Amino acid sequence: MFTGLADPTRRRILELLAQKGVGTATSLATELPVTRQAVVKHLAVLDRAGLVKAEAVGREVRYRVEPEPLAAAARWMSLRAAEWDRRLSVIKEIAEAPEEGPDVR
Repeated sequence: MFTGLADPTRRRILELLAQKGVGTATSLATELPVTRQAVVKHLAVLDRAGLVKAEAVGREVRYRVEPEPLAAAARWMSLRAAEWDRRLSVIKEIAEAPEEGPDVR
């Protein structure tokens, strides 16, 4: 799934599909600085990653966003972020704690 999201063109394709609800390789190519063939390849990567769903309608193949894998990734990243926040908090406490040394009077 992260491989699907790694490329900026694929992220833009997902944005366009989210805005429009559905799109074809041809309709997406008109809004991107790449060829229709490149869009088809990007859509194949997104499909394998489970981020889009393809549906044949006559001679067209229409694509739509599959939101659940994105939601699952967001949940996973949120948990990792909370874990790192806790770790950084401990480091901050240690760094800001008064230094303990020998008691010199």
